[in-house]
Amino acid sequence: MQIYEELQARGLVAQVTDEAEIRDLINGGGARFYIGFDPTADSLHVGHFMALCLMKRLQMAGNRPIVLLGGGTGFIGDPSGRTDMRVMMSPETIQHNCECFLKQIGKFIEFGPDKAVVVNNADWLLDLKYVDLLREVGACFSVNNMLRAECYKQRMERGLSFFEFNYMIMQSYDFWYLNQNYGCNMQFGGDDQWSNMLAGTDLIRRKSGKDAYAMTITLLLNSEGKKMGKTASGAVWLDPAKTSPFDFYQYWRNVDDGDVMKCIRMLTFFSLEEIEAMECWDGSRINEKKELLAYHLTALVHGQEDADRARATAQALFSGAGDDSNMPQTRVLEEQLTDGSITVAELLVLGGLAKSRSEARRLMEQGGVSLDGERVEALDSRVDRNRLAAGVKIRKGKKVYHKFFC
Repeated sequence: MQIYEELQARGLVAQVTDEAEIRDLINGGGARFYIGFDPTADSLHVGHFMALCLMKRLQMAGNRPIVLLGGGTGFIGDPSGRTDMRVMMSPETIQHNCECFLKQIGKFIEFGPDKAVVVNNADWLLDLKYVDLLREVGACFSVNNMLRAECYKQRMERGLSFFEFNYMIMQSYDFWYLNQNYGCNMQFGGDDQWSNMLAGTDLIRRKSGKDAYAMTITLLLNSEGKKMGKTASGAVWLDPAKTSPFDFYQYWRNVDDGDVMKCIRMLTFFSLEEIEAMECWDGSRINEKKELLAYHLTALVHGQEDADRARATAQALFSGAGDDSNMPQTRVLEEQLTDGSITVAELLVLGGLAKSRSEARRLMEQGGVSLDGERVEALDSRVDRNRLAAGVKIRKGKKVYHKFFC
């Protein structure tokens, strides 16, 4: 099976502009493709992880990736999937975030001559003159068509700023610029990017007559319909300082039963033959599938050593024995104590298990919090300094653990 057919079999192809041409390019190793990463934070999250896995697969098949860091588009922010305008970042923050992204992307993609290249659209977008841009590409865009785009329609009722309205033009200009200067012939992205990608493909064809193609990957959703990587407490990051390898492992270990095989197909590098064999496993082996998924992805992002530790810690927690030293933990400082103690609600917030004290209290009211194996029922429960010195374990729900100490 060739790479394009494998992508289809894994459920990764959502929409394409010219399937026959795209299939031939990808299968022949002739795709010079780009995927963009806007630096909205100082770490990539697992929503980006899917794009990185796709990029890695295509590079392994002989295609050449262009990693586009959005140092220019980051000044505006993509309105796709947003109900409000993004917070504007300073140039220093954008640059810092781009540098963080590149370090993480380098774990997946091989850079060098005849391999992958990295570019930053700040290098051309920030030097553009407004009138020149209008003359050069403005005539290629229909405002009527832009307003029909899904990424804008969902914002029209609440208000779409002219600031954000320009994002499609900037993303399209990126594709055109990369086509002219790097021989880029294909753009990949999530299926929420389809309107922007079509606009860029059309711009290249109208201005230069060159072939250009767009292909979107299916956004992986969990059973509640949220985008991959979103949890009750926020995003799941690739940076171990923001999401520990153990928490990363646990995120995948706890995916819904109905999503396990979808995740294995889309994200792991198990062969399709191995995956087909897993699909025939008895239903009693669902936890084995989850452990394989969690271990494989943790090793891919954080390395085998961290994956081994995360798996050992998880097994220790659920068996009630063994080494739990790699469990996520938080040190409680003396100034965070009141009269030598701290409430369980405060600990939940301090450890990132709840966003606020009110949310923490709701969790306790619902019976979802345990302290050292005992359910916390009193909303004003406190933990004193002596107990913290020995270390206490809080469990949220059935599968989220955190250790606190002072």
